Order: sequence, then structure tokens, then C-alpha cells
Amino acid sequence: MLAGYDARALIGAAGEIFAKAGLEPDKAAVVAELLVEADLMGHTTHGLSLAPWYLDTIEQGVMTKAGEPKVISDRGACVAWDGMRLPGIWLTAKALDLAIERAPTYGTVTVAIGNSHHIGALAAYLPRATEKGFMVLLGSSSPSGASVAPFGGTKGVYTPDPLAAGIPTSGDPILIDISASITTNNMTSRLQAEGKQFPHAWLMEADGTPTTDPNAINRGGTLLPTGGLDHGQKGYGMALLVEALTQGLAGIGRADGLTGINASVFLQVIDPTAFGGQADFVRQTDWLVEACRTNPPRPGVERVRVPGDQAAARKRKALAEGVVLHQGIIDKLRPWADKFGVVLPQAL
Repeated sequence: MLAGYDARALIGAAGEIFAKAGLEPDKAAVVAELLVEADLMGHTTHGLSLAPWYLDTIEQGVMTKAGEPKVISDRGACVAWDGMRLPGIWLTAKALDLAIERAPTYGTVTVAIGNSHHIGALAAYLPRATEKGFMVLLGSSSPSGASVAPFGGTKGVYTPDPLAAGIPTSGDPILIDISASITTNNMTSRLQAEGKQFPHAWLMEADGTPTTDPNAINRGGTLLPTGGLDHGQKGYGMALLVEALTQGLAGIGRADGLTGINASVFLQVIDPTAFGGQADFVRQTDWLVEACRTNPPRPGVERVRVPGDQAAARKRKALAEGVVLHQGIIDKLRPWADKFGVVLPQAL
């Protein structure tokens, strides 16, 4: 059994490393917190495994270390920022906090961000809103990335374009985090590094041949859209929606020929009290969750889960017993810790 790490100790050490690398203290703290939150939930490709890459981009001057986003527009309920390549995790958390603050006044608050750095795991942000009774929608795209081809095509045009939603209930919230492609770029990179194959043909070679080989992406291949060769029009449609919500609304995107590391973000917080009321909202979501969880499982399935169930269970277990990190993450963080004189926590 793999040993776990104390979550607060991981956040503290990662935050110290980011701060010593040059991020302003508030930014370093938020980036560390939400990377560890992703690991707590089990999203290990988007947790602390991203830290060495982020630190590289800080050192190279790709990630902006200090400052504030540029306000493109602010109509109270509708806000657009130029993220100035600031830490995407900090920008998204800041935008979410602003939307939560304004939601009781406006009912819904929408923020679009262009020119941000990478924003990590979308699911990690959702509880910040659901624990206050708000519903939240969050989408992201990378205007300089082109790893997914449109359905029927073979050349990459857009990225996995994730879309997430947090939906309050009287218990654990529904936490949806899905992408417009079957798999992600980060998982592809992990399997390449580990010399492994995908369990199914989730990629295409440059000529359109389906493959399990993650290295196909380096040969001009692409990730298959959600639905694969059979129903990939569904993932294609989802990607077009996310591209419009993120880059279209922010007004900064692919049409500008952006290069390097960047992200565009769409975020919307919805206050149920502005609609049918909080109590009736939860009454409806509770009914839906119960109907799904008590649904008779098909053969081979232990029980029907609701999105977010596994993340909540993993987080509770990790907080009690320690965060189990994917193999190699601490080893990749150690050179940075040594460089800045930061003591990494010991496994419990």
C-alpha cells in the first residue's frame, strides 16, 4: 500500500516553493491549495504533477509572477478579463470568488478570461461555490493548442476543452468534470513517460487510423473526440460550445494566432434563490441523486454512482489517512525544493 502525505503539509511546502520561485505570496498559496485539492479528489494528472511544469514556466518567464488581470469590461453581472498570463489557477479562483460575491445581487454572474496561464483541474474549484449553495459552470480551452480534430477530420484544431459543473444537494454535491475528447493531453504525456498504451483506441494517427499509442500525438496524430469514431459528433459539438464560451466571450483566442502556454476560461455562478428558490432547488437535486443512486445496477456494476461521489470519498479518505500521490511526483518536486531550501513533507 502506498503511503500518503498530510494535505496541509503538501500545500505549505508547494506554496513555499512557488513563492521562492517568484510568485506573489497570495498567488503561490492559491496555486498550491488547488493543485493539492485535485490530488485529494483523485485527479492526479492535474494535481501536484503539474508543479514542476509550472515552475519551469515561471523560471522561463512564461507565467507572469505578479500583478492583476486587465479588466476588459465589467457590467456587474458580466465581466471579461485579459489574464496577462498570470497563474491560471489564481485567476480562476479570483474570478470565482468575485462571482460568488456578486451572485446574491445579480442572480447569475459570468466571467470570461482570456490570455491566462494553465488552470489545472476544473473539478477542484467547484466546491468553493457548491458549499455556499450556488451552482457553478466552468469551461476552459487552450487557444494555442490543437490536439483534437473535428469529427470526420484528421488535423488538430482545438484542445480537449473541458466543461465542469457543480450542483448543490443536501449532501455531497454533484461534481461533473468532462472533456470534449476521450482522453487528455496530460494523460497522454504520462503514458508516454511511463511507456504504456491506452486501454482502447482513443487516438488517431495522422492518417486517421485509430490507435492505443500515446506517441501518435508526436507523429501528427490527434486525440479522438468524446464519442470516438462512432458518435464523435457529440464531443465535437461540445468543443465548439466551449470554444465559443471561453475564447469567444473573452474576445481573445485562436483567431489571434496566440503561441506558448495560454488558457481561456468561462465561469458562471448561479444563485438558486433568484429562480425557484434554494429549498426547491435542493429538493429537486436530492430527488435526482437518490433516483440515480438507487437505480438497479446492470450486471458487473456494484452500484450506480453520481458524478462527484468518488471524489468526495477519496477526499475524505485522503484527509484522514494522507494524500496518495502518483508515483514520481515527489521525486520531480525534490530538485525544486532543494534549489529553494524547502523541506518536503515525509510520508505518513
